[in-house]
Amino acid sequence: MAPQIHLVRHAESIHNVSKDFSQLDPGLTPLGFEQARELTQTFPHAPQVGIILTSPLRRAIQTTLAAFSHVLDKRYFDQDSDHGIENGATLILDPDLQERSALPCDTGSTSSTLEQDFPRLDVKDLPEGWQVKEGIYAPEDEAVEERAKRVRSRVAELSDQLKEQQRKDIVIVTHGVFMKFLSGDADIDLPKAGWESYTLEKHSSGIVLSGK
Repeated sequence: MAPQIHLVRHAESIHNVSKDFSQLDPGLTPLGFEQARELTQTFPHAPQVGIILTSPLRRAIQTTLAAFSHVLDKRYFDQDSDHGIENGATLILDPDLQERSALPCDTGSTSSTLEQDFPRLDVKDLPEGWQVKEGIYAPEDEAVEERAKRVRSRVAELSDQLKEQQRKDIVIVTHGVFMKFLSGDADIDLPKAGWESYTLEKHSSGIVLSGK
C-alpha cells in the first residue's frame, strides 16, 4: 500500500470558544484536549506513522502531543511519563504550517517561550523570527501558497526517507485555513481534531496531495 499523508486539524482552542482573537497563541480548551486524546483510539493509521509534522502554534503542538502520545518517540515526553514509545515517530516543528492570518491568535510564541513550555521538543531548530508575519510567513495568498508548496516538497522528501521503514505514513497537524492551501481543496472544512488522508502525486505543475 502506498504511504499516506494524513492532514489533522488542531483540536478546539480557547479562541474558538471565546472569539477573542486578540489573545496571542492560545492553547487548547479542556474539550480540545479531550478531542485530541480521543484520536489515540479513533485514528486507525497510528501504527504506520513514522513522522509527524506540526505547526509550532501552541494549539497544534498540544494536539500533537495528546493525540499521538502512543506513537511518538519517548524523548518528547517526561522521563517519568508513560507516554511515548522506544524508536517511535519523529516530531518536526514546521513553521510553514502556521495559520495564515496575522491576528494575534494565529501568531506563534517566541522560540524562547516555546522552549520553556515544551522543553523536550526541538524548538531550537525553528528559524529566528518564524512567528513574525512577514516575507514567506505573510498572510498574503502568494506567500501562503509558497509555504504550502514548500511543505508538499518537504513531505515528498521525507516520504522517500521512510520508504524502507516499516512506518511509512506522515501526519501533518495544522490549521483550518492553511489546510485549504496545502490540500489544494478550497472547500475542505474538517472539524476540530478531524483528519483526512491523501497520497502524494507528482504532476507537471509540482507535487500535489491526492484524495481517495
